[in-house]
Amino acid sequence: MEDQEVQKYFGTILEKETHVSAGVAAIRTLMEVIRQSKCATVQELVTNLKKAIDSMKNANLPVAVIMSCCELFLRFITLVGLDGGSFNECKEVMLSRGNLFLHNLDEARGKIVKFSSKFILDGSKVLTHSRSRVVLQTLYQAFKQGKRFEVFITISSPDNSGKIMYKELTTAGIPCTLILDSAIGYVMEQIDFIMVGAEGVLESGGIVNKVGTYTMAVCAKEMKKPFYVLAESFKFSRLFPLNQQDLPAEYKVGIFVAFIQICIKCYFQYTSAIRKTDLKSAHPLVDYTPPSYITLLFTDLGILTPSAVSDELIRLYL
Repeated sequence: MEDQEVQKYFGTILEKETHVSAGVAAIRTLMEVIRQSKCATVQELVTNLKKAIDSMKNANLPVAVIMSCCELFLRFITLVGLDGGSFNECKEVMLSRGNLFLHNLDEARGKIVKFSSKFILDGSKVLTHSRSRVVLQTLYQAFKQGKRFEVFITISSPDNSGKIMYKELTTAGIPCTLILDSAIGYVMEQIDFIMVGAEGVLESGGIVNKVGTYTMAVCAKEMKKPFYVLAESFKFSRLFPLNQQDLPAEYKVGIFVAFIQICIKCYFQYTSAIRKTDLKSAHPLVDYTPPSYITLLFTDLGILTPSAVSDELIRLYL
């Protein structure tokens, strides 16, 4: 598959199946690349898969989950003994293991919902940020169990994804309040705990998530509120940042998008201003929340403390 075909296939999945995460869509795209591949060797096929991953990274989406999920996928399908037999036989084995990997991904969200919904009690007031599919499913499940609780949701600038989450929850009948991102400190004293998703869970035990998550976590720790993270194990990534600047530039896809938007606007309005635009001042889409601010991580591998993430990463890559 050519780069444009990869991007189109990947984008179509995300557009038509809104419940599917970018990581799962990326794996399904790689499976299609394997099926359509006309390569003659495993090495050539793996090279094409890596090119496909690079194409999906340019889709103007946060790439943390795409990178971690695809890295685990390549590791998983190539661990099998591929010596002996024809290339077509090796290709069938890779597809078989790929289907098993996808099956495990499909079950992951259900396991997390089962663990985390137990922490939502009658009368709870929950604060969440942006739109997380696994958090959404957890709140649905708790509501179906007859629990009565209230959810506070940030608008989540700059894309206002919190408004989508608010609409989905209110449609289901769950009492919600939409708040400004800057109102986190004001409502923190009212809530019982924070529950957020993650774009990536890093080796340090910290997370990469929608910008504003770190601010929420700092405020929660100051006011002694539990901060829970819900994330599938395919989001575990072998990165160990020490601060915000340590995050790879490609993770901050919002910087590039915002910069292009600024340039286009400046071109039509103030051409000379393009030369004065500072890339570093553009708005990132994600930030890094260190492990010291996280109480527990709910994953399909179980309920983990941040310090346990590195051990689980070792097991995943064995």
